[in-house]
Amino acid sequence: MVGSRLSAILAERGYEVVHLSRHKSISSRYKTYSWDIDGDTIEEGAIDHTGVVVHLAGAGVADKRWTAARKKKLASSRIESANLILKQLKSSGQKIDTFISASAIGIYGFDTGGILQTEDRIQLGDDFLATLTKKWEEAADQFSDLEARVVKLRIGLVLSNEGGLLAKLRPMANMGLSSALGNGDQYMSWIHIDDLVNMIIFAIENKEISGVYNAVAPHPVSNREFTRVLSQTLKKPYFLPNAPKFLLKMAFGELASAITGGNNVSSHKIMDSGFQFKFQKLDESLQDLMA
Repeated sequence: MVGSRLSAILAERGYEVVHLSRHKSISSRYKTYSWDIDGDTIEEGAIDHTGVVVHLAGAGVADKRWTAARKKKLASSRIESANLILKQLKSSGQKIDTFISASAIGIYGFDTGGILQTEDRIQLGDDFLATLTKKWEEAADQFSDLEARVVKLRIGLVLSNEGGLLAKLRPMANMGLSSALGNGDQYMSWIHIDDLVNMIIFAIENKEISGVYNAVAPHPVSNREFTRVLSQTLKKPYFLPNAPKFLLKMAFGELASAITGGNNVSSHKIMDSGFQFKFQKLDESLQDLMA
């Protein structure tokens, strides 16, 4: 979802975009090379003449129950994919200028209440998702060994018409069946997809950008408020009681802890670096997407 939008904007700006894909397509508008993470192989020539690598690979965290096999997939698709690119660069002796890696605000923990989470927080979460994200960022940090500039974007809930969170919530909202989850007080730190893509390009083009940054809009909201604004934007009623946590636990297992938890995440660092958000508030973001 993010990669498709990013590729289109980069191409419009004159960048040469090359994709790594598990399945090559002759109809793709971008030069595409195959890779096999489980097989530890990348097609020859895939990273030749590359200046910037944007690593967005990763199985969807909320797509399926977290079985043992799914947890392994969530980890390998992020960590082993980065390791495979690193191995290819080392074996070829090639240097890249910049490695930009997706990360996630889940690194702060399932539910940190109203405490404002900043990038310099020392005490991070210790649950499955936080532990996974820490290892994800460690995999990205290895590229500094190649003298590459490393940027890690801790991405919040991405709002897009092409999938992600809204694809899950919009159908119920359109039927007037929206319901807050759990107690509804948990924070949702979100970001419009266009702001996320522009932030990645900002990181590509500004060489002083390095290290970790939260990729979230400046105004997070509670789950209850998010549900209300979504229903209001769609001009649908919002009257149902909250979905209780025990039902979510029955439906989603361990994943329910992430669904009913949340983080109040700061965007001050990236804004202090000069980045300007186009969509700062939820209502204007949803109005743009629903238009």
